[in-house]
Amino acid sequence: MDVATADDPISGVELLRALQARGPDGGVGGLLGLSIDEVEAGRVRMRVRTRPDFANPHGGLHGGITATLLDSAMACAVLSALPAGARSTTVDLAVTFLRPVPLDGTRLTADGEVVHVGRRIATAQGRVRDDADRLVATATTTCQVLAG
Repeated sequence: MDVATADDPISGVELLRALQARGPDGGVGGLLGLSIDEVEAGRVRMRVRTRPDFANPHGGLHGGITATLLDSAMACAVLSALPAGARSTTVDLAVTFLRPVPLDGTRLTADGEVVHVGRRIATAQGRVRDDADRLVATATTTCQVLAG
């Protein structure tokens, strides 16, 4: 079950679990090495390890990497709460960066959690923690729900 088709739609949880089993082999997940560690309805945990090519001009982790990790975890949390055939897309993302992150292979863990799912709009919140369980960033998102 790699791909949902219009004739055989699967739920968001089923789709995410299939991606989890397959591993990061394409898209932004493959590019960054994101892993989906936990999936349940309304909640997703993802991880990434920092590396030197994630650097900003100051030599620390580029904020876009953290923002992408958060956007991915929160959007997948929304997806996990949707019925078969429905999908969503991010329309707003707000990130607060709380501390710098080194590029030494630090493992970052993002937890995305649904706040609300309606017929057309869904919201979620997210947090990123480092290896030492320190809060690195927080975020909120609004997603448009697309009917199946």
